[in-house]
Amino acid sequence: MERLDLSRERRRASRKLLDLPLEYRIVNAPYAHGGLVVNVSEEGLLLQSVKNIPVGTKLDVAVLFPKGYELSNFNVIAEVIWKDLCWKEDWEGYRYGLKFVQIREEDYRKLKHLLMDEY
Repeated sequence: MERLDLSRERRRASRKLLDLPLEYRIVNAPYAHGGLVVNVSEEGLLLQSVKNIPVGTKLDVAVLFPKGYELSNFNVIAEVIWKDLCWKEDWEGYRYGLKFVQIREEDYRKLKHLLMDEY
């Protein structure tokens, strides 16, 4: 039986597992790219993408989520703080740890509702 070493956990905020689409662009760059949110917290998220993005890059991110019969989103400016290669059965790309560096109050409220299953 495998034991979980909680002393190694560095996260300060609990994460919620999700599978949501997002759109991101490098800050001040013209082109947007797509990706998937794997998990999210009040402080950041885990992104999967096929694009190779350097650590330290700042991204303008829009996370899409269902709200009733419509789609809603919240926007943040986030920084890539780590990256890792990711291989799955029929997909290969990267996983990125993003830390939120700027979020508007309205978008923060949307994020809180998403984390509390109120979307």
